[in-house]
Amino acid sequence: MIGVLKLKIVYLGWGSLIWNPSNLKTKGEWYTDGPLLPVEFARISRDGRLTLVLYPGTKKLPVLWIYSEIDNLNDTIKDFKAREGTVESWIGYFSIRENKYNCNIVPNILEDIRSWAIDKNVDSVIWTDLPSNFEEKTAEKLNADNVIKYLVNLPDNEKQIARKYIEKAPIQIMTPIRKEIINILG
Repeated sequence: MIGVLKLKIVYLGWGSLIWNPSNLKTKGEWYTDGPLLPVEFARISRDGRLTLVLYPGTKKLPVLWIYSEIDNLNDTIKDFKAREGTVESWIGYFSIRENKYNCNIVPNILEDIRSWAIDKNVDSVIWTDLPSNFEEKTAEKLNADNVIKYLVNLPDNEKQIARKYIEKAPIQIMTPIRKEIINILG
C-alpha cells in the first residue's frame, strides 16, 4: 500500500503569534533559525499597539518558525487567516513543490524563503503579509523619532498595551526602531 504524502508546512512568526498563537493548529516549539526577513515596528493596530510587519528596506533579522498540524496548504492558510483575523490576500505563503505563492509587501523575500525552506526540507511556508500603515495613520514618515513621538503621545491605557507588545516581541527581533525605543524610553 502506498502511503499518503504528508506535507511539511510551517508558519513564520516575529510578533504576537509567538506568545499568543490562539487556536492556530501548531505542533512542537518555535524554532529561532527562520529565514532572514525585513521586519519592523511599522503597523498601528486597532488598540494603538505598534506591531511588527514586513517592511521593505529595513534590516533583515532571523524570524521564528513552527510546524503546522495541518498538512494541506489551503486548510493551513484558512487556519492562519482565522488566527490573524484578516483576509486571505494578507496571508503570505510559498508552496515550494508547486512554485505557488502570495507575497505582496516585500516580494524580493521569496527567494530567501524558498532557499530556507529547501534547506529545512519544508514544503510550504506561511506568514502574515500585512502592510505598514504608520505613515497613513500618523501622517509622519516611519523612523525612530516619529515612532517614539507616537508612543509617548498615546493615552495611558494604549501606552501600556503598546509597551507590552514591544517587550514581548522575541529578543532576536531587535529592529533598528526597537533599539531606539529601548535606548530612549527604556
